[in-house]
Amino acid sequence: MADGPEFKWKQCLVIRSDLKMSCGKMCAQAGHAVILAYERADSTARKGWFAEGQKKVVLKVAGERSLFELKVLAENAGIAAAIVQDAGLTEIAPGTVTALGLGPAKTEALDKLTGDLSLL
Repeated sequence: MADGPEFKWKQCLVIRSDLKMSCGKMCAQAGHAVILAYERADSTARKGWFAEGQKKVVLKVAGERSLFELKVLAENAGIAAAIVQDAGLTEIAPGTVTALGLGPAKTEALDKLTGDLSLL
């Protein structure tokens, strides 16, 4: 199989795996994370990511604390980060932290933060 394109930019969406959300609910939370983090990114990152096709990787963590720790590390590295809190209209309680959006940012910078996480 031929090598694919090299993406210089990507976005990472990190979902809590301990909440027992349905597949659809997790997808909705990932969608919120995409938009919230994108809005916090600078124009260079947004333009670069958009021009390459908006690569996204969906990862998982075991709990809320991991999301907040990852958010702090990302912000300290200059990476756009956004926590998602659910409105509580369907499956989980209002205000529950469900996901974290990171980037768009340079792929290598995100890999340093998320390289040890498993894919959802």
